[in-house]
Amino acid sequence: MKIEDRLTRMINYERPWETVKALRELFFDLLASLEEEEYEKRSESVWVHRTAKVDPTAFIGENCIIGADTQVRHGAYLRGLAVIGEGCVIGNSTEIKNSLLCDGVKLPHFNYVGDSILCRGVHFGAGAIASNVKADGSAVVVKDGEKKTDTGMRKFGAFVGARAEIGCNCVLNPGSIIGENATVYPLSFVRGVVPPNSVCKKDGIILPKR
Repeated sequence: MKIEDRLTRMINYERPWETVKALRELFFDLLASLEEEEYEKRSESVWVHRTAKVDPTAFIGENCIIGADTQVRHGAYLRGLAVIGEGCVIGNSTEIKNSLLCDGVKLPHFNYVGDSILCRGVHFGAGAIASNVKADGSAVVVKDGEKKTDTGMRKFGAFVGARAEIGCNCVLNPGSIIGENATVYPLSFVRGVVPPNSVCKKDGIILPKR
């Protein structure tokens, strides 16, 4: 079974922060299923698929799995815990911390993703980030209109649905939920929920895609 198939079974789509909370346990369940014929075992907790390309200047910390045909480019920084699916791009000076990335995720230039889940085919423009800690350090709250859900977590970044496009220099604030096929315009400052198949404009206006 592919990494993404396993990841999909792990993700709690109704309350994705619960998946982030259980990430360490899920990581070691996944690690136990990998085979050395397919993966190079670089340490007890770092396994890299033999078809993946990792630049020698990239930093791979402990607790990391990198899937087939993924590129980890110059100056990338993977720490805490990272599960990267197949056919992904982790680009120049991009940092991944305690996150799941499904197949085909592209983070090509100067991105940060912390305590987040990015589903299949998500693309971040240059400089876009998924911030994971509130300025005052309090628990992250997910806001959907008038509804507020306290995650009970000091660190939770974003859940980004399949094929979502996040424009250059966007900030996804802690607790952002981006629906599948959504587009977030460049320079947007996102907080709360962006529905599937919608467009989130720079001034916060959300419209359905035509």
